[in-house]
This record gives sequence, C-alpha cells and structure tokens, in this order.
Amino acid sequence: MKLFLLLAGVAVALAVPRLPTARDFYVEEHDDDGLTFIVITEGGQERIVLGKIGRKVDKQDNEVFFELTEERDVASGGYHVTITWEGPSDRVFEDCFDFGDRQWFGGPEQKEQYWPIQKSKIEKYSIISKEADNSAVSERYWVNSKGWYVYIQPEAPLFVDHHNILDNHICFVAEVAAPYSTKRTRNVLKYDLWFFDDAKQAHQHAVDTYLGKPSGIPDYRMIQYPVWSTWARYSRGIDQNSLWAFANEIKDSGFPNAQFEIDDLWEICYGSLTVDERKLPDLRQLVKDIKGLGFRVTIWVHPFINKDCDPWYSDALNKGYLVLNENGSPDTSWWNNNGSVPAYIDFTNPEAADWYSKRIQNLLDTYDIDSIKFDAGESSWSPQVPVQNGDIDLHPGHIVQAYVRTVAAFGPMIEIRSGMRTQDLPVFIRMVDKDTYWGYNNGLITLVTTLLAMNLNGYTLVLPDMIGGNGYNDKPSKELFVRWLQANVFMPTLQYSFVPWDHDEEAVEICRRYTQLHADYADEIVAAMQASVENGTPVNPPIWWLDPLDQEALAVGDEFLLGERILAAPVVEEGAVSRDIYLPRGQWRDGVTGELVTGPTWLRDYPAPLDTLPYFTLEG
Repeated sequence: MKLFLLLAGVAVALAVPRLPTARDFYVEEHDDDGLTFIVITEGGQERIVLGKIGRKVDKQDNEVFFELTEERDVASGGYHVTITWEGPSDRVFEDCFDFGDRQWFGGPEQKEQYWPIQKSKIEKYSIISKEADNSAVSERYWVNSKGWYVYIQPEAPLFVDHHNILDNHICFVAEVAAPYSTKRTRNVLKYDLWFFDDAKQAHQHAVDTYLGKPSGIPDYRMIQYPVWSTWARYSRGIDQNSLWAFANEIKDSGFPNAQFEIDDLWEICYGSLTVDERKLPDLRQLVKDIKGLGFRVTIWVHPFINKDCDPWYSDALNKGYLVLNENGSPDTSWWNNNGSVPAYIDFTNPEAADWYSKRIQNLLDTYDIDSIKFDAGESSWSPQVPVQNGDIDLHPGHIVQAYVRTVAAFGPMIEIRSGMRTQDLPVFIRMVDKDTYWGYNNGLITLVTTLLAMNLNGYTLVLPDMIGGNGYNDKPSKELFVRWLQANVFMPTLQYSFVPWDHDEEAVEICRRYTQLHADYADEIVAAMQASVENGTPVNPPIWWLDPLDQEALAVGDEFLLGERILAAPVVEEGAVSRDIYLPRGQWRDGVTGELVTGPTWLRDYPAPLDTLPYFTLEG
C-alpha cells in the first residue's frame, strides 16, 4: 500500500485502511498544528509513534513531498514501512522515535561508547566516518529490544540526536549542511522501518537486507597470537637500535607472536613512503634479522601527504590525485601536520588509488615487509567540504569506501580502522585508539561496549586496540594492564605494545596464562568468524543473542559472547575483586571452577581477584 501526500498549507489527515494481516497492523496519519504525525499500531495497542515527521510546512509551500509505503514481507515474517520526505535543499526533515523503556543499539562508533545507546546524549551529530569522538565506523542502522529496526538510506544528509530535540527520543535529521555539500539540489530523508518479534530476528534481517556480511576471514596467525606494535611504547621515537632491542625483548620473553609492527615516523616525510635512513640506515637487513627471530614484519601507513614532502606532494597535486574542497584547495589537517599543511589522496579517483597502491607494493617488495597497518581513512580528514568523484548525494562518505576497498586488496594480514558500508571486507577493522583509563571516557569499559557496537553494525572482524590503551595520559598500572588483557581474551585477537614485563613477575605469569588461553580458543574464534561469513552472525554478540526476549540480558553492557557458546564477564572496574554476572538461559560450565550453573540467573559478587577472568561455556 502506498500513501502519497503533497504538503501544501495545513497537512491533510488521511485515514489509512486497516491492513488485512494476521498480526493486525494499521497506520493512521494525524495533523497537529502543522506537524504530521504517523501512528503505527498493532492489534489496537500503540506500536510506535514517530514523534515528529518533518518541520512545520510553510502555508505557501507546495514543494515538500511525503510518501509512505507499507507491506507485509511474507518470506521474513516482518512488517515493513518505508517513509520518504523530499524537498528543496533548504528544507529540513526531522523524524523522532520515542526511546520509551526499550533498549536501543547501533549508530556510530563513539569515544564515550555506551551500551545500550539510549544512555548517551548526542546533539545533532553527523553520521559520517570522522575522527571526532572516534566515529571511524558510522552506520545508519539502529535496532531495539522490541524487534524494530531503522535503516536510513545513504543519500540522506543525516544527523542523529539523542534527548535534545525531544526528551527521551532519538531523532533523525536530514539537512543539507556541513559536512554535506550545499551543492546538493534536493534534500531527502528516506528510511525503512521494520518490525519483528525480537531484536535477533530484526538484526539478522538487517544483515541480509542492508548491512551484508564479511566475504572471508583474516590471517589465522593474527587471530591466534598477539600483534606487537611499537606505537604505545615508543610513539615516534623509533630507530634501528630500538626496533632491534624491542624484537629481542619479545623473543626472550617466550611470548608468541603474530607479527612485529613498525609504527609511526619511519618515513623521511609524511607521504613519501621513503625510509628515513638517518633513523633506519639498513631497514632491509633489520627486517631480515627480525624475521630471523621468528616474526613477520608489518609497517604503518596512512592516506596523507604533507605539503613539505616533495617531490611526492607536488607530483600528486599536479596529477590531480589530491582531494580538493569546493573552493579548489587541497589543504586539510591530521594529527601529524608537523608544522606543514597536509592533503588527503583522492581514492575516488581510480588513477590516484592505483598510484598509491603501486607505491605501497614497492615498499613491501623493496624491504621484504609482510603486510601493512592502514591508518585513518575517515572522510573528515578531507579538506572541507570535499569534492569527490561519484554521486554527490553519497558524499562525503564515498571516499571512506574507496580508501578501504583499495587497501583491502593487500590481503588478510592488513588492518583498517574506518568504515561506511564496508562490512563485507575480509580484513581486521581496528577500534580507534583507547585511552589509558578505566571508564566511559574512552577507557577499558569501552573496549567491551565498542566491540558490541561494531558487531551490531555488521563489522564482526574486530581488532581491539592495544592492551592497556595508548598511554597518552599515563602508562597503564599493573591492575589496568592485566584487566585489559583479560577483557581482550575472547575477542578476535590480541595487540600488545606496552609489555607485561614492564610490571612484575606476577603480571608476566598472569599475562602469559591469558595469552595462551586466547590461543587455545583460536579455533573457536575462527568458527565464529566462519559463521559470520556464512550467516552474518556477530563474532562477539551481546549476551541477549542467546535469548532476545530476556529483559535482564538486553540491558547488560559489560559482558559479551564469543560465537554462541562462550560468555566472558571481565572485571572492568578499578579495585574490584568481584563482580555481578548475568547468565542467560541454558546450562553453563564455569571456566574457573568447573561447576555447572543453570540460567537465567544472576551470580552476585562472583569472586574475581586480579588473576581471575570469569568466563562460562554453554553446555549441550
């Protein structure tokens, strides 16, 4: 059924016949002081109220178009409403959903990552991949505990708001304003609203219909053993001697490795992809020597060229390989400006993407390097407002896709950190840097909540940030370092930079045990990844995945699953030596004590001293 309404003057209230379906849905439209309200009901009970659809319409306005399409999808069992607002580029459309007493999930990756998301307050926040608030992964998908989900089409210049426009509401705003191009000729807010019996059904349908699933899995050794990075420990202060010394420290510790990662400031200037021989006089020999210790070697790169980095900058500019803004300037910013003015390579230009890829391949071949850590990629690093190739209504996110799809060709050992509609890539996607804190200020607890958020956005191949955080504020204490590793054990991989032997022998032995526990579960991780490839299921689901009608489980944000068999309940509070644990329905084998526990149940004050990670295995 379709309902077309051309708004002119006061909106016209149209009665919509009851839908002849078994579940008895119907839609009514109401007018109240120039605002259009849609009420969707089920069996006479209120199902959802879209708090405001559209702004007030000017009495003389005859250019705003509204369409509502509804249908029962027999194959999936879902009920489907598509709502479209379209009008001139100076119109603003705003639809709001009452959070109610439901739990909500989805939306952009955040620095203060709450779970469920109605706990957060976001003010008219652009839904693009950007560096602000760690929003490198930014999808237009939300699902709630009642089994409703919203998917907003990529052409909408979208902003989201929690609790500001309307109290206790999530509002979706389409506005042609920065960071979206004002050269758009029309504004549109189009989205699909689906209703299912529970959140799991809803999410699986969203994966099949919109989000997609990974097309393969990353490198097995990266899954099983830790990546060792120079970043947190050395920052930019690396040279030939420090790299060799660090590699030997790791080897002598007896800890296993997936690879040794050379991070920032190995180039003579940013974007040159040319080794600074003052710091690294013989990188090829160093790489060979580190490999002789049993490592593979990877190196850090990015999509920028600083203006003081010639001849590479001038070459790229003259060939049209840099993103320009609408005023024709390539000048932008990133965290390594270093007194210069950088530019972002235009991966929406196939020639520029090919030029970049060939230079990366030459680096790999020249020094016999095994793979690459690809950093950044968020569209906000472009000069604002950027001009890109392709449909203007898909900008500025188009470059994010272009960048990560270009570099994904370098194989299963790479890592990326940004994404928009790129859930299909068979590579690790890294959480943006975590800070060396405990709390929701980008600390340890957000390691768990970000893992859940990324999985529920369809990014299931998650590479958690470095154990202990980035150390920008301070080096991690022994307690924080150990608890961080424990929280990481049942995630897809481990990444060290700060090291266990920075502390004491107890820390070393605890970390050795949990590094091995992770390795012991590598095949379980791979099985969860294969299930994600085949079925689109999360690798690390929230615990409600096992019982999506369990109201207690739906509210839990500090536990997670590995596949559908392992439940991890790490300690994420400073000074805690116990915690409350919720187990959903089923027979659970305690991984610490071996005891069998029947769920659903709360285990209050479960003992968890520093050497203990609470985890459980579902029996049967």
